[in-house]
Amino acid sequence: MEVGISTFVETTPDVESGEVVSHAQRIREVVEEIILADQVGLDVFGVGEHHREDFAASNPAIILAAAAPQTKHIRLTSAVTVLSSADPVRVFQDFATLDGISNGRAEIMAGRGSFIESFPLFGYDLKDYDELFEEKLELLLKIRDSEKVTWRGGHRPAIQNRGVYPRPVQDPLPVWIGSGGNSESVVRAGILGLPLVLAIIGGSPIQFEPLVQLYKKAVAHAGHDFSKLTVASHSHGFIAETTEKAADKFFPSTQQVMNQLGKERGWGHYDRKSFDAARSFEGALYVGDPNTVAEKIIHLRKNVGITRFMLHVPVGSMPHEDVMGAIELLGKEVAPRVREEVAAWENQSGLK
Repeated sequence: MEVGISTFVETTPDVESGEVVSHAQRIREVVEEIILADQVGLDVFGVGEHHREDFAASNPAIILAAAAPQTKHIRLTSAVTVLSSADPVRVFQDFATLDGISNGRAEIMAGRGSFIESFPLFGYDLKDYDELFEEKLELLLKIRDSEKVTWRGGHRPAIQNRGVYPRPVQDPLPVWIGSGGNSESVVRAGILGLPLVLAIIGGSPIQFEPLVQLYKKAVAHAGHDFSKLTVASHSHGFIAETTEKAADKFFPSTQQVMNQLGKERGWGHYDRKSFDAARSFEGALYVGDPNTVAEKIIHLRKNVGITRFMLHVPVGSMPHEDVMGAIELLGKEVAPRVREEVAAWENQSGLK
């Protein structure tokens, strides 16, 4: 069972002062967070791509590369790369370069993206949303599997027997499929034999169990070995010394972001009652003391089938020292317990 962190490198206004940390400062803070995550023994750190003022990570590979020489073991991934509006050649080159710098620790999480700012920015039409992703994923996998590429599609100039460099340390370079719970994307990942990451950020995580079973069926149908694949969860949360402290610290900035996005997307008002319901044992928020968060992750593993858990922290801007504290607790207290109890359960259940 792998445990890690993900971030969108948020730069939302401070809830109390209204001040906004600069993009440059927040990027430097995230590099420090990646280094700490490695030091406390976490398995993976993910940085999500966005192209809007309140998130500073338009190029996750560069941020991850800044931390790579200062880390030793942690895997470094996008979370996600908006492949639909990107050039697969450049995506592969960026992450192959990161793989070289980190000596084989890079990963790509490819997704269609729930934010749409990148489409007009790079000249794409939202009506091609699904077609763009399918075509570009095909090209990315072709580049991964062969040094010389011949390919033709409808949204990018053709490639005729051209080499793509540098080649990564890992062969193959890991490519994941990111999904918000769409059954078609889950089946696609299974048929292609690619690891799957689910954004479990609302409702009950248990509701995602049928999607994991659907993924398993697709994997088996395509003749792939499920034991060699990973199913990950990307879930919001925060850890502090006590559950009350964690909830009180995490709520204000989370509420601010959820209500801002709610205005853009037509959601209902997000209040403390909604927040508290979501951080209940059956809810999708992993907020609490180390024991509380560990129990919820173990429950997710046993009942949904997740084999990698990524805590997304923070959701809105929080003090850097609070984020660092949560990372330290996740690495030093939560992750060891999760790994130990999950390993014991898997051995007892005959899953290993």
